[in-house]
Parts: sequence; C-alpha cells; structure tokens
Amino acid sequence: MASSLRSRLAAVLPDTSPWRSSRDFRLLWGQGLVTYFASAMAMVALPLQIKELTDSPLAVGAMGAVELVPLVVFGLYGGALADAVDRRRVIVGTEAGLGLLALLLLLNSLLGEPLLWPLYVVAAGVSALAGLQRPALDSLLARIVPHEQQTAAAALNSLRWQLGAIAGPAVAGLVVAYAGHATAYAVTLAGFAVSVLMCRRLSPAPPAHDAEKPSLRSIAEGARYAWSRPVLLGTYAIDLAAMVFAFPNAIFPFLADDLDAEWSLGLMYAAGSVGSLVLGLTSGWTSRVRRHGLLVAGGAAGWGLAIAGAGWFGNVWLVLLCLAFAGAGDMLSGLGRSTIWNQTIPEELRGRLAGIEVLSYSVGPQLGQVRAGVMAGWTGTRTAVWAGGVACVASVGLLCLALPKLLRYDSGTDEDALRRKAQQQARQEATAAGPA
Repeated sequence: MASSLRSRLAAVLPDTSPWRSSRDFRLLWGQGLVTYFASAMAMVALPLQIKELTDSPLAVGAMGAVELVPLVVFGLYGGALADAVDRRRVIVGTEAGLGLLALLLLLNSLLGEPLLWPLYVVAAGVSALAGLQRPALDSLLARIVPHEQQTAAAALNSLRWQLGAIAGPAVAGLVVAYAGHATAYAVTLAGFAVSVLMCRRLSPAPPAHDAEKPSLRSIAEGARYAWSRPVLLGTYAIDLAAMVFAFPNAIFPFLADDLDAEWSLGLMYAAGSVGSLVLGLTSGWTSRVRRHGLLVAGGAAGWGLAIAGAGWFGNVWLVLLCLAFAGAGDMLSGLGRSTIWNQTIPEELRGRLAGIEVLSYSVGPQLGQVRAGVMAGWTGTRTAVWAGGVACVASVGLLCLALPKLLRYDSGTDEDALRRKAQQQARQEATAAGPA
C-alpha cells in the first residue's frame, strides 16, 4: 500500500531528476530564486518612488516605454552574443551590471531629495541587461540538462518563477512599506552580490570554435533557421497569438469595477500565478509526454477558453477561477515550447533563437495590453475580455491547420530532436574523455 502511494505521488509531483543529475542546474535554480526575490524589491520600490516624486500616473507608466526598446534590441543582440562567447561570462557580467544599477538606486534614495531621471536610466539599463542575459540563460539549459529531462527542467524553472512571482512582491511590499526604499534597494544589491558568487561557480560554456561574431548577419541566420522549421515557427506564432488576443491584465481594474468587486483586483492579478503554481506542483506526468506540440496548442487554447470565461461570467469567484485555469494553460503551453526549443535547436544557434524568444515574450503582452484597452473603449470591458479569448482559441486552431507538423511533433522520432540529442551525447562523451 505504501509503495503504491509513493508511486502515485511520484507520477504527479514535480520530476526532480534535473536537480539530481546536474550541478549547474541546481546552481542556476538557486541563483534564479535569489534573483527573483532581489529584483522584486526594486520592481515594487521603483514605481512607488516615481509616484511619490511626481504624483503622476503618466510618469509611472512611462517606465514601460523606456523599457521596451532596450529589451527588444539587446535581446536580439544578446542572442547573437550568447552563440559567440562563453555564456557563463555573459551571465556573470550582466548580474554584476544589475548589481551596479541597484547600487545607483540605493545611492540616489539616500540623497536628501532623490532625483527622478536616474530612476528612468536604471529602468532602461535593467531592461537592456535583462535582454542581454536572457538568451544566455535560456540557451544554457539545453547544454547542462540531459535531453530527456528538458520538460522536467522547464517545469522546475516555472515553479521557481511562480514562487518568486507570488511571494516576492508580497515580501517586497512589506519591506518598502515598513523599512523604506533604501532598504529595499540594499536588499536588491545584496541579492545580486550573492547571485554573482553563485554564477561564478557554473561550469564554463564556451562557444563553438567557428562561432561568428555578433552581427546583423548572424541574427538574420537565426531568424532564417526559425522560419525554415514549421515546428519552431508554430511555437512562436501560437504564443504571440495567445498574448495579443488574450492578455487583458491592463483592463483588470475596469473588470473589477464592472463586477462591483473592487476588492478583487489584487486577486485577479495573482490568480494566474496560483493556477501556474498548482500545475507546477502536479507536473510529474509531463515528463512522460513526447508530443510536446500538443502541449503548446492545447495549453494556449485552454488559456484562451479560460480568458473567454473570465469575460463572460458575472460572478467574481467564477472569474477568478477562470483566471487560475488560464494560468495553468499558459504554463502548460510554456512547458511544451521550452521543451521543443531545447530538444531541437542546434547548439550553435541556440542563443540567437533564444533572442527571438525574448522578442516574442516582450512584444506579445505589450500588444495584448493595447488590444485590450482599445477594444474595451469600443465594446466595453467584459466584451473585450471574452472576445479576445475566443479570438485566441480560433487563431490557435487556424495556426494548427496551417502548421500541422507542430501537432505531429514527437521527441522520439523528430529528426531535429534526434540530431540535437546525438549532439549533446557527443559533447558529453568528449568532456568525459578529457583533453586527449
């Protein structure tokens, strides 16, 4: 009976094999958790400080404007850089740079009258460094985790992110409220210092000997590769469609008003993370999936259907439940995307493709916010929400018809996946053989 219970729990609970098999994965997972909590302090303190200095919603919203362009530009360049230099050096350097920006925030907050312009400079700098770092981090996962453990690694990383997304801002809010901005920035600085020390312990991740220097040509080469692979193209297109049509976070305050439940606004923002966290805690079964394209499409369609329900129902608790289901669908689709990327993209192109992923992550939600706001002004808030969800489901269906190879993807038979697996095994054998 006890062994049967353990086997059932093992089938549901997260697969921890990447923790056991990869020292570098354990370091990155722990470093990421430290960084999430450290960054949360600044993410909460920075807009609040701008609000206190200006008392202007427009001034706070301008942060998004100064962050978007550096994220896109440096994300694409960071992808090419990750393929051309040691990825560990990129990660350590950008973490150190983020720590210096936290120091600038701390020093500015200690002035008798803190200045406004450094806050925008730091916001742009953080966005640029994040764009440089993300491709190196994402592309490193495919190297340090065995091929068959990629889905489990993606689930563990998502679980870490959800823990940080839920607990980080809550703790940060208390620190800012009771200890002030300077203390929050000091915690951020300390967190990045710890992160740098952890990242320095990572194994070197040098590029291929014939790697090109970062250039527009090398970036274009990565884009051409993605365009030539229907499976990859499908993952990008479905993610972009889901975010553009069904990302209504910007109009949550108006949705709460329409439901006569202003008290529910914070719960609306948190519900998606709760749904993702629940799926992460019960993600053991995903390690046995081979048809990851079905996860991508099914999760995105589930996200759209749940968002449609959130706009259709008039009961606030049903709305919150739908938003939680939407978060679970988003995570499921994300697990499929991450696994396909890490299982199929060649090592020498991994950074550049990760740069394209950064573009997808950043542009989709931004366009989705605009779509939701404009449509809400024309049709009303609830219609903008449910219609966007329906459009998401329809677009996912059309993309699956246009790119059928995505649904047929099987990690056990796909040529790119088998080639990538052989490439990883050859590298491991060469490493084990030593300098000879």
